[in-house]
Amino acid sequence: MPIGINDISALRLTVLNKLVTKYMMPPNLILKGMFKTVNYESDNIEWESQIGSRGLTPFAAEDAEAPAVAIPGVGENSAHAAFWKERTFFGSSFLNNIREPGTDRRYQKSARTLSNQVRNLGNRSYRREEWMLAQMLCNDGFTYKDKNGVYITLDYGIPDDNKVTLATDYKWDAGTKRNILEDIFDAKQVVSDSNAGVLNNAIFTSEVLQMLLFDDTIQTLMQKSSYGQGDLFANPTGVIGSLLGIGNMYQYDEAYQIRAYLTSALAAGAGPHTVSVDNTVDFEVGGTLTVLDVSAKTTETLTITAVNTNAGTLTATGTLASAYKATEDYAYMTKKFIPTDKFTMWADNVDGEPIAEFMKAPHELDRRWGQQIDRWVVRDPDGIFLRVEDKGLPVLYHEDAVYQLTVN
Repeated sequence: MPIGINDISALRLTVLNKLVTKYMMPPNLILKGMFKTVNYESDNIEWESQIGSRGLTPFAAEDAEAPAVAIPGVGENSAHAAFWKERTFFGSSFLNNIREPGTDRRYQKSARTLSNQVRNLGNRSYRREEWMLAQMLCNDGFTYKDKNGVYITLDYGIPDDNKVTLATDYKWDAGTKRNILEDIFDAKQVVSDSNAGVLNNAIFTSEVLQMLLFDDTIQTLMQKSSYGQGDLFANPTGVIGSLLGIGNMYQYDEAYQIRAYLTSALAAGAGPHTVSVDNTVDFEVGGTLTVLDVSAKTTETLTITAVNTNAGTLTATGTLASAYKATEDYAYMTKKFIPTDKFTMWADNVDGEPIAEFMKAPHELDRRWGQQIDRWVVRDPDGIFLRVEDKGLPVLYHEDAVYQLTVN
């Protein structure tokens, strides 16, 4: 059956990519909008990073040769750009509905489905960018595939002094010696001493915000008689940010979902369970693994204790009441972009230079930058594939301008 996709206006590439432009990125993704996007000339991205600042030009004789300077702490970095893509299929019966003229109800439904699928593909791609930025800020790096399909790990090199885990007595949730204000001002001092940067951004989840709100010291300071306008609970990030001297406080609970099909049957019973899946990438130790029975539409949960990428397995604890089938049932993990036990801070710039950017690399045969939608025809079964793809990497110029505080 001739598909005739060139005769279907809704499937023209210009229309598909206009849909991506129309929807842009989901408004609830905030990290992607904080860092500038730059088009890089190749997929081997190179950048200089720096520890420290506050250089001072020396005095010199006017008629003498200028002294040479070596900028302290400058490092040369390079990494292959990450590449991400996925596709979805539309069969001939669906496409024939799109070809119907006029404003027929079936036509409208099919066109709306197509529009939603393009938006979903684009949103999933944007979430991958958001995930990379969150990993850079909160976890110092991430693992991805290079062009040969080999897993590589990118470490941004945030100094150990900028990655602090509080001892049990000092944890923000129930530490008997906790001192939230002192912890944050210590962080500001570390960054100021290192590069004269000002920690004016902080990001955290609602779990950490609750620790801030109900801390006795902060509660006392926030009483209307001594500070603020009595609007701590109405405007928590703004009020606490004013107290801490951090202008941009972000409570961020946006999450992503990782899904993989079972490649081996999973038996009922007590754990630990070895869960074989078709892709282990992005599953994390400590995450909640939900196993779904597609036929019965029921779920059970386990806790991931180990991830073996080479073997394609997850080790999980917990008890399963039911057994699950290979290739039919699947497992998924929902996780927030920002760890629920971290309070991460960073400076916008050091010596007037932004601390980070997102480098986009060229991809496709005609060297395009940024997110692209493509489509092609297949036969038997008749239909088309829609594909989204993008390529790039976040780069961190000032590693010591980020401060990660693990508070719980």
